[in-house]
Amino acid sequence: MATPKPSTGGPGNFTVIAQSEEEEEAFNYVQFRHGVKFTSVTGSVAHIVKGALGGGILSGHVAYMKAGVKVAVPLNVLFGFYMGYCLHLLVQSAQTLYKRTRIPSMSYADVGEAALACCPNRRLARFAKVFRHMIDVIICIDLFGACACYHLIIGKSLKQLVENTIETSMEPLHPGYPSLRVYMACMIVPIICICLILHLKWLAPFSLAANMTIVFCIIMAIYYAFEYNPNFENLVGHTSLYHYLEFVGMTVFSMSCAGVVIPIENNMREPKKFPLALTIGMSLIVICTFLVSFFGYAGFLEKSEAPITVNFPMTVVALIFKYAVIIMIYITHALNFWPPFNLVFHYLKKRHSPERIVLWELLYRAIFVIIIGIVAIIFPNINALMGFLGTFCLSNMAFIWPNVINLLVIWERPGFGQYYWKLWRSIVFILVGIFILFCGSLVNIMELLTVFY
Repeated sequence: MATPKPSTGGPGNFTVIAQSEEEEEAFNYVQFRHGVKFTSVTGSVAHIVKGALGGGILSGHVAYMKAGVKVAVPLNVLFGFYMGYCLHLLVQSAQTLYKRTRIPSMSYADVGEAALACCPNRRLARFAKVFRHMIDVIICIDLFGACACYHLIIGKSLKQLVENTIETSMEPLHPGYPSLRVYMACMIVPIICICLILHLKWLAPFSLAANMTIVFCIIMAIYYAFEYNPNFENLVGHTSLYHYLEFVGMTVFSMSCAGVVIPIENNMREPKKFPLALTIGMSLIVICTFLVSFFGYAGFLEKSEAPITVNFPMTVVALIFKYAVIIMIYITHALNFWPPFNLVFHYLKKRHSPERIVLWELLYRAIFVIIIGIVAIIFPNINALMGFLGTFCLSNMAFIWPNVINLLVIWERPGFGQYYWKLWRSIVFILVGIFILFCGSLVNIMELLTVFY
């Protein structure tokens, strides 16, 4: 039997080519992934951890303070497992779609569209393009929102360093000093400058330095916990449902790698080993978030503030680290800005002539940075903004959509299993995701609005 060749389908034209499981297994999609620099399992684990651990981890100790350690620790582990399993289902579904459609690699939006387009229920299949646009929009909200969080971290850190005090406040702590919103407004122009860089290769080398900053942050959080509270006293055990929902949003935001798992799988030398890479990666993510969050809260207790660096004392080593975090978050902002902007610009550039496309791209980049800065200035609450992104965006990307996609893919073959256990599993996971989406988003929106009263 001849080796099946890739199809010419793609966005807007996903069709089922393989009509049986035997035909699906006959297609070796890895063989047709050309122009890819393949990664090992170890490299894939590193990319998963790097894709999850960013600025969100700097607020983990505040999340633990809100929930209490007796609730936060088990929920931290539980949501790590929940997220990891849902993302496993997402990638498993993607690999089935590669074989079913004979398309060797896809993006998250491709997988969503293909799952619905190839669904046996043709009434549902009509909404494939709508589903794709929903995924694109939520990804953009999540990543642009993360940029707003980074803008806040930079502004709050700068304000503390200028005022030279361990105290933090939105308003100036000394006469004649500006408020937090002024610092953030002043940062818009420098952020525009770095976001105008059109070649990612100039920013990529700084990614490793950003990862090292996270490692130092974990070490310093543990050090100050033993320095300030060696007996781990006065830790609150539990609080209320309202604060638990705040905790869930912030924790999910700090742990999520939903946007990178499919691109990472697309670049694996042995994609069948992705479950192993994901298991190790999510375990490391849970451990890292626990270390920063638990020890950060143990060290600073009710004084915990985001980012954790503002809680560090004004000593020489801590000051150097504070400056390093500002620089790394500044660069991370530009790195994080790339994927959503390119996604949006894919649609915008169709409206302009190719001759002046670079000029339009620079203009749109500046406009988007200004909009992100305005959002950060209007809602200068890091915790609530991260919590909203976690409950609104990532509950969809990491919990609800992976299970919906999985049900669409297994609908006809191989089916829902004995007693429809796969159907009931996904229904439970989807309902949990919907609860987090609506209740968690409501709580965090209310917290965002507190800046006005």
